[in-house]
Amino acid sequence: MNKLQKTIKAIRLIFKNPYLLNNVLNSPDIWKEHVIKNYNLNNGLPLVHSEDLFLNNENCVKPYSFTDGGSLITDILLLKNAAASFNKCLFFEFGTWRGETTANVASVAKKCFTLNLSDEEMKSLHLSQDYINQIGLFSKEKENITHLKGNSLTFNYSELSTKFDLIFIDGNHHYDYVKSDTENTFKYLSHENSIVIWHDYAYNPEKVRFPVLAGILDGTPEEKHSNLYHVKGTMCAVYIPKKIKSEILIPQSVPDFIFEINTKMHKR
Repeated sequence: MNKLQKTIKAIRLIFKNPYLLNNVLNSPDIWKEHVIKNYNLNNGLPLVHSEDLFLNNENCVKPYSFTDGGSLITDILLLKNAAASFNKCLFFEFGTWRGETTANVASVAKKCFTLNLSDEEMKSLHLSQDYINQIGLFSKEKENITHLKGNSLTFNYSELSTKFDLIFIDGNHHYDYVKSDTENTFKYLSHENSIVIWHDYAYNPEKVRFPVLAGILDGTPEEKHSNLYHVKGTMCAVYIPKKIKSEILIPQSVPDFIFEINTKMHKR
């Protein structure tokens, strides 16, 4: 099949199934072109080491379920160390899921808020009741965690009347949501010393997720772009209001750090 035949076939398929156009528009290659054209970041954000970000050394992750859809151990350690860098940290999270992340951060933070869709809206998206029942599984019994319900695109953040030290953006990872959550973070939720961390900035610690990166860059005020980094060994991007020594991401490079991990399993 030549290029013309492929083009005609593609147009016919999109005409019959308009939803397929979303797959084209959301292609990682298109978003990579957007990032390169507008921000000249061929390899994503500058890479930094977590030990250059924070002096403290939180090294316990509990709870952790090793299940799909969660954060890496290194992602959670990054958040715990970020929270511990503040005195009586106030934490806000977009996207609750099982509440693993918030439960971990709550051990070193004064107060945590986590925002997730309401049960009704999740049902309207045809999510299973089993999925819905697991929202906040690890966090709902923690006294210093407040569970908020709502769609992050329409939630009234001004009603919180609070500025947070650490904000974790880990809700819907489509470009429109990432951009909106980022804009609302800098407009309503952060103060001049706040740290912002985005999850799933990368598919894995060495492969950038360009639709998410595009949302981060388009949603972050331009004057703050020079303080955006990819944290090595994590799937996270971070905004931190200070300059950090950085390097360029080189996939499959020789590891310069290794971890020692001890595990202990508990039955729920």
